[in-house]
Amino acid sequence: MDPYKYRPSSAYNTPFLTTNSGLPVSNNTSALTVGSRGPILLEDYHLVEKLANFERERIPERVVHARGASAKGFFEVTHDITNLTCADFLRAPGVQTPVIVRFSTVIHERGSPETLRDPRGFAVKFYTREGNFDLVGNNFPVFFMRDAMQFPDVVHAFKPNPKTNIQEMWRILDYCSYLPESLNTFTFFFDDVGIPQDYRHMDGSSVNTYTLINKAGKVHYVKFSWRPTCGVKNLTEEEAIRIGGTNHSHATKDLYDSIAAGNFPEWKLYIQILDPDHEDRLDFDPLDGTKTWPEDILPLQPVGRLVLNKNIDNFFAENEQLAFNPAYVVPGIYYSNDKVLQGRIFAYGDTQRHRLGPNYMQLPVNAPKCAHHNNHHEGYMNIIHRDEEVNYFPSRFDPVRTAERFPINNAIVTGRRERRVLEKENNFKEPGERYRSWAPDRQERFVRKWVEALSDARVTYEIRSVWISYLSQADRSLGQKVASRVNVRPTM
Repeated sequence: MDPYKYRPSSAYNTPFLTTNSGLPVSNNTSALTVGSRGPILLEDYHLVEKLANFERERIPERVVHARGASAKGFFEVTHDITNLTCADFLRAPGVQTPVIVRFSTVIHERGSPETLRDPRGFAVKFYTREGNFDLVGNNFPVFFMRDAMQFPDVVHAFKPNPKTNIQEMWRILDYCSYLPESLNTFTFFFDDVGIPQDYRHMDGSSVNTYTLINKAGKVHYVKFSWRPTCGVKNLTEEEAIRIGGTNHSHATKDLYDSIAAGNFPEWKLYIQILDPDHEDRLDFDPLDGTKTWPEDILPLQPVGRLVLNKNIDNFFAENEQLAFNPAYVVPGIYYSNDKVLQGRIFAYGDTQRHRLGPNYMQLPVNAPKCAHHNNHHEGYMNIIHRDEEVNYFPSRFDPVRTAERFPINNAIVTGRRERRVLEKENNFKEPGERYRSWAPDRQERFVRKWVEALSDARVTYEIRSVWISYLSQADRSLGQKVASRVNVRPTM
């Protein structure tokens, strides 16, 4: 008998039940007792094992993005951008790369309705020939803060009250009143796009700024954007209440049913490019994740298409254990000094090690689909079969070598150690422009959301005044409309 033939897989299921060790189970409905009514015997190991496994079926829930759905497919290059990057999976039009994508809500728990007003996660794992590239973003192109130090506080403010376990608007508005830069994200959060119709009809964005590097070593800042070919669709408050009251998993079901019916969701990938030498021409900092890049100055350039054509086989294995990490890049794509991205590079891997263990990258859904080699040995749940005698580097007994060098961002960075905010904050220009671009009925819905939020009984006059000031600085008429309905005098 070959002891390595039967790897854990449904493909090797026996036609009868067994214990974890392979012992045939002849009775899976009755415990071993003394007589028909007697006490259960501790020696009933099958019962003990069955209960012990059942009690450990849950792993730690994600702190954010707990509620989500996944699907598989491919990414195909449609436009040549080899002048910008030496990434192998972008080497030529027509090249296809397998992917798995996870959509999610951000704040609420795993079993929460998918109709809640909340940013949506849009994370793509590219299984390239040079390793995994994880593009981990949201449907909003901006976020509430611009420094990783603030991320736990933002999430705490949006999470339920630790005393009542109820999400409360006064907590959100209280904390974010200290972040005037958050107003731009509120123009998405309180806008119609705050409740996407489902996962198929929403945009995606990297939010953070990365860098592309070509073979010559030339570096460009880049932002990634996904656009659904079926268009963006949203739910009104009334529709969200009705749909959420009948099916709290409507978006997961919509995604699964669409793929099963052959109606494969598709997105186009676009990039915006900025030469770092030209960043001073902008009136905002391009590494500020609370800002979008104006498309009239930095136009969208098409790159490829994403098609989801296969449902996952198992929700736990390919959604709950699916782990993304913005630190996973490939040659030709690298980080920028975006302060939030820099924090995410550490935090995502750390949370996965907490949830799944130090060897989470050995799980099939997370493991790269190309040959790889390192000396990261042992630890909890190590499942790789190894027979090497040398697990260190370098060694005269092991011919393994380091790979050929590839270009990275080698810009010289100088400065003092200090905790500072970005110099070009420009917090109110973009939210004002976005508000003025809307039709009157859309503006009115946005105003009503602000009035509703600021009317929370625990929102103080001081907090209302701060927000009226921010809204007025973005657009005077917007501030006046909201102020008149919440009995606050505009300060501008």
